[in-house]
Amino acid sequence: MKKIVSIMMAVTMALGVMAGCGADKGAAEEGNGGAVKETVLKIAFNQSENHPQYKALAAFGEKLKEETAGAYSLEIAPNALLGDQRATAELVQSGTIAMAVVGNPIVENFNKEFAVIGLPYIYDSLDHQKEVFTSGVLDELFASTEANGFFVAGSFTAGSRNVYTDKPIETPEDLAGYKVRVMESDTMVKMLDLMGGVGTPMGQGEVYTAVQQGVLEGGENNEVTYADLKHYEIAPYFSYTQHLMVPDLIIINDDIYNGMTAENKEIFDNLMNETIINEFEVWNESVEAAKAIAVENGATFVDVNIKPFQENVKPLHDEVTAASEGAKAIYEAIRGLVK
Repeated sequence: MKKIVSIMMAVTMALGVMAGCGADKGAAEEGNGGAVKETVLKIAFNQSENHPQYKALAAFGEKLKEETAGAYSLEIAPNALLGDQRATAELVQSGTIAMAVVGNPIVENFNKEFAVIGLPYIYDSLDHQKEVFTSGVLDELFASTEANGFFVAGSFTAGSRNVYTDKPIETPEDLAGYKVRVMESDTMVKMLDLMGGVGTPMGQGEVYTAVQQGVLEGGENNEVTYADLKHYEIAPYFSYTQHLMVPDLIIINDDIYNGMTAENKEIFDNLMNETIINEFEVWNESVEAAKAIAVENGATFVDVNIKPFQENVKPLHDEVTAASEGAKAIYEAIRGLVK
């Protein structure tokens, strides 16, 4: 029944924005009397208004409206109100909504080479990841999905993902037999298995109950999501395996983007680049606040020697980069930016 209600709400909200789709798909034009016609770009977001990415998007929207003289604005639909990430990617494809923030594994389903930028331990640090996201080395990859009706306008960091369970995880052996929730991606399942545990794909919203009921032993995510979803209540040990820095991708409908004037496209692109850099700063501030909340509620943060985990996942690097020359080139370009 809950699923039926959720689907009905998502469909209702999607139909509510369809009236504005024609405006989204066209360039900003002058309306009656010479006034600038405002195009509202609706963006689906599956986290809360307190999330650092929401804050970065809100700032982007304000600047977009100001610099396009009111021709474009952004409307954020948080808390997965328009459906899960897979569903909102489809809404962007069809042009029902303009944009969405989705995890890299969602776009990996359209082009397997996206698996490279979500590999475990491919980024040495947040500074390295920022350099990759802003250097232009991913531009060709991000444009590769245009045949599917959308492309990637930019990528947000979500910090490092780490394992949290009912005990400290300091070695791969500590994960033996532990079912840990991962994102719904074959790559993610293989990663957790290589790390020593049992990768179990599941929606993020199901983790709390699954751990309570013993279906899972834990999850893996960043500090912000860990605190925001109160997962410290069911998995109080947060172990810094730092195994992933999975990009969250900002996708936009191809027709809507190409319907912008050349001037507004340039404004959009420049502001998106600024927003990506700004989000890294906002993220770092949010991590410290999230850790403080978790500790106050009984969580323990455990430092880990990550070298054994790095060694264990090397076969996954070899498998992904051997899939195509394109994947190998992306991998080498990313690793070439290590300082």
